Amino acid sequence: MKRFFRILLRLALVLAALIVGLLMLSLEGVDYRPYLREPYYAETTARLHAHQATNTMARGELAAGFGRARLTPTINAPSDDPAKGQFRSLPLAGYGNRHGKPATGAHDDLYVKAVALRVGDRLGVMLGADALIIPPEVTEAAMRRLDQELKLSREQIYLSATHTHCGLGGWGEGMVAEAFAGGFQPGARVWFAECIVAAVRDAIADLKPASFGHGHFAAPDFVRNRLVGELGKVDPEFSYAVLKQSDGKLAVLGSFAAHATVLSGDMMEFSADYPGCWQRAVEQATGGTAVFLAGGIGSHSPAPGGKGFAGAERMGQALARLLVEQLPQTPLTNSITFGMLGLELSLPPLNVRVSDGIRLRPWLARRLMPVKQQSFIQAFRLNDSVWVSTPCDFSGELALGIKDCLRVRGSSAVVTSFNGDYIGYVISPRYYHLDGYEPRLMSFFGPNVPEYFDELIRTMALSLVNQ
Repeated sequence: MKRFFRILLRLALVLAALIVGLLMLSLEGVDYRPYLREPYYAETTARLHAHQATNTMARGELAAGFGRARLTPTINAPSDDPAKGQFRSLPLAGYGNRHGKPATGAHDDLYVKAVALRVGDRLGVMLGADALIIPPEVTEAAMRRLDQELKLSREQIYLSATHTHCGLGGWGEGMVAEAFAGGFQPGARVWFAECIVAAVRDAIADLKPASFGHGHFAAPDFVRNRLVGELGKVDPEFSYAVLKQSDGKLAVLGSFAAHATVLSGDMMEFSADYPGCWQRAVEQATGGTAVFLAGGIGSHSPAPGGKGFAGAERMGQALARLLVEQLPQTPLTNSITFGMLGLELSLPPLNVRVSDGIRLRPWLARRLMPVKQQSFIQAFRLNDSVWVSTPCDFSGELALGIKDCLRVRGSSAVVTSFNGDYIGYVISPRYYHLDGYEPRLMSFFGPNVPEYFDELIRTMALSLVNQ
């Protein structure tokens, strides 16, 4: 019996040693080293300075064009035909509690909408999709075709999504993506990219002399801080831009910082949530095209004043009424300053945490989350306004500081999310040590990314407005 216990003790010690060794190989402390001294910062700022040296603005007469493509997939088709958007079944993207179940139908249509702008030899397109995000693989597929067909570079295509949690899924490959977007179906990427290309193509073909105006209004009743409530801040500003062609045809770009999560995970039909309601109401009131781009929605939830479709309609229509009231008071000009600045940025090692101060070693995190170490930030200047696209759920609280930075210099800023890549949440650093979905699970790249992004965005925006 003593011999048996000695053997058992040795086995327990060996097992404990193996566990300790495995933990040492798999885990390490969170990296708090200042980003200013890290290689990824030096690489990115070098690229930015090189681009700033050659980047120029165009000034003169504006031409604008509008395009759209219906993104709603056809489901229950006899066979899959991704190029036509036909599928036997397709999941929704947005909520993990759906467990990848297929959509049952469409409550309202999803669209990709685009606005093309040209001043002199500078051409750019601003695009919004009724989707959770625009996945990087979809962006890459669309850009290959836009480069081949229209000679457009990534810098010229400003992407965003409404962030509806009832958009098409199936586009994500791997554990994390499939948890939110359902089982991987390659055809979903084909269809999504096809709609982006079609909307951009139609917008450019529609270019006509046009005038431009922009503005904003406060809508604090429709947004709340979902992390800490009244202990935190919200960005209550609804920002918009108006493009009016010489024949009277109108397009409105709108951005607001509340998550499109009025509809819950129980919803199994395709829908654009409150941004879709806003777009339909604006289009009905103006006869034009309305494009919604999710703002700095990190930590920001909607406050619709109702649940389900009734709440989505209430919020979307109220925001539309506020917007339509502003349009007659918005001055328009047909001569503007237009330019853009796109930046490939390097990222720090992955920082997937198992506790507040302990993370998976980056080599292991990469196996679980195949996220690239490069991403993209972009800015468009439209007269005295700058629109900045980010590859994440960007913090509405961080956006407030960026807006203040430009406001004191006589310009305005709009910060949007989901620009064709996705690197998780970038939220205020003061929330980093909280438990929960945004600070713990979804802050993929660590504690320094918020300040790193904030510096890059301010530098890019100021570079554009100072020309």
